[in-house]
Amino acid sequence: MPRQRCTPVTVEFDDAAIADFVDDQIECGRSPAECLRIWIHTHPGECPRPSMTDEETFDRVFGETDWSVMFILAQEGATYGRLQCRVGPHVRQRLRPKVDFSREFDGSDHNAWAAEYDANVEVIDPFANHRSGMLLGRGGVDDIERCAASEWVAS
Repeated sequence: MPRQRCTPVTVEFDDAAIADFVDDQIECGRSPAECLRIWIHTHPGECPRPSMTDEETFDRVFGETDWSVMFILAQEGATYGRLQCRVGPHVRQRLRPKVDFSREFDGSDHNAWAAEYDANVEVIDPFANHRSGMLLGRGGVDDIERCAASEWVAS
């Protein structure tokens, strides 16, 4: 998970972290064409439909790849998925993804995921309390509160 700053309505990826991620993937024997294809993110409410910010981010970050997928998981479990292909006849196809939360899977490590989230995601929620722009997260600092959106994503 690359470093990023998030608000309830925006995401800003750290460009150096994206470059480091690609470098790490190459060191693992993958080509650039094998990474940075699938964007998975969450929405804090019940609606999984992409926002204008989602569409702009997807186009900016994945618009030049020959294929990519956007997947959104909403708080209540609703999902949205779309495949886009830019080779040959361009295709934008809605997917009907489902998520099975009932069991573990190979490679699932909730503690490692939580540590990676804590290290790389900075959530800023100006609506969490009266101190606008307060930094939120799971770091355990007493004066930092978690917003409802972070709470369900991180748990």
